[in-house]
Amino acid sequence: MSEDQLIIFDTTLRDGEQSPGIALTPSEKLLIAQQLEKLKVDVIEAGFAASSPGDWDGVNLIAKNIQNSTIASLARCVPDDIEKAWEAIKVAKKSRIHVFTSTSDIHMEHMLRKTKEEVLHDAKESVRYAKNLCDDIEFSAQDATRTDKDFLIEILKVAVEEGATTINVPDTVGYATPSDYLELLKGVYDKVKGKNEDIIISTHCHNDLGLAVANSLTAIKAGARQIEGAINGIGERAGNTSTEEIIMAVKTRQDQYGVDINAETTEILETSRLVSKLTGYPVQYNKAVVGKNAFSHESGIHQHGYLRNSMTYEIMTPDSVGQEAKIILGKHSGRAGFKDALDKLNIELDEEAFNSSFDTFKKLADRKGEIVENELRAIVGQVETSSSEIKLVSVSVNSKDQYASARVTLDVHGKELTEEAEGDGMIHAAFTAVKKILETDATLIDYRVESITKGADATAEIVTIINDGHNLKQGRAVSTDVVQGSVESFLNALNR
Repeated sequence: MSEDQLIIFDTTLRDGEQSPGIALTPSEKLLIAQQLEKLKVDVIEAGFAASSPGDWDGVNLIAKNIQNSTIASLARCVPDDIEKAWEAIKVAKKSRIHVFTSTSDIHMEHMLRKTKEEVLHDAKESVRYAKNLCDDIEFSAQDATRTDKDFLIEILKVAVEEGATTINVPDTVGYATPSDYLELLKGVYDKVKGKNEDIIISTHCHNDLGLAVANSLTAIKAGARQIEGAINGIGERAGNTSTEEIIMAVKTRQDQYGVDINAETTEILETSRLVSKLTGYPVQYNKAVVGKNAFSHESGIHQHGYLRNSMTYEIMTPDSVGQEAKIILGKHSGRAGFKDALDKLNIELDEEAFNSSFDTFKKLADRKGEIVENELRAIVGQVETSSSEIKLVSVSVNSKDQYASARVTLDVHGKELTEEAEGDGMIHAAFTAVKKILETDATLIDYRVESITKGADATAEIVTIINDGHNLKQGRAVSTDVVQGSVESFLNALNR
């Protein structure tokens, strides 16, 4: 392998599946493995074959069906584990047995209940045994970052002597920081790999302190040429290094890392979605690379810059990872974002109508956050039929049993007027109060409320048709408040 090649080792189907509540069937694991192959990860750790018959079946099914990626199975330093791993993966075109044991004092004392000498012996015998079965052997020293450094170097050297070609230095509990992990990996590189070009130094970092990706990337500078991670960063406790974040960090910052990867980045989003769907683990909205908001822009300042030149706020293109850039219309959006949304709908407004539409949009956005296409069309439709002669200042209603009352304040040609009225329901009472203020006998002919969006904060479009004694007039309004929207729609008709 070239010194400039970085191996992507994905453990979504092994460490990732160990996340609480995840239990993938063999067929589901195969679907994910096939998608990982499309992503072109180099190694797929298909599972821990000895852990259960179901896991063995999943590993074996993947080994039979994957053509390009190396298929690995985890095994403890136990002959039965190694045999089961080999039996499951030996049908693969490219196989790897991944042998591990714990090496920190706390793990050896409380988990293994073994001495350093016993652990060293187990590692030596297990790697030797695995090497007799499979050419590609990886050895991991679990909890390496809390292991005595001299002992870590000693056991890794033994693994290399017995035939391991990939040496993994896991930060199993997410304890390391970039600076001390860099120092540790440099020591392993110098004392274990040396000038041996056949030895690959690997990382497997957990995210307990939120440093998994940072630690893994730092390790590249120490000579590591394999990074282990999981899609969406799933895994034990706070999870693993995110495979997709590593891929895009290396691709985007070639000036920092200078290594090549085989990954097909346009498959990243689809891989993320599939893993989320089958595991039941949602992806946080602000998740790097694959989150819903990763390429979304709501701030008016950001939207303005992005629309001028996308590179002002995007360091990678959304289509490079299978995403789409999105201008989110919300209360922070400015005129540039609003106009862009109208342009995409082929809606042209003169300056007065645009300003009026924008004001209505901002008022609605203050109430409910994101404004979608149907709401935008309704806002424009409302403004196109309105004037500013009479405006609603406030409306309050009260309803009890068969009794309903309303208090309405209107701005009539710059003067605020208030009236109260009773009616058959809150809407009727509010309309009656409006008619009293305006001294009109206009008759309501039709009244319709249509929900534009769903949910508790749904936006409604309210249409009223009135007869003012001379003509039929139609009014429209868009609001999350049906009473307020109804009064505005009624006024919209009267104003025409």
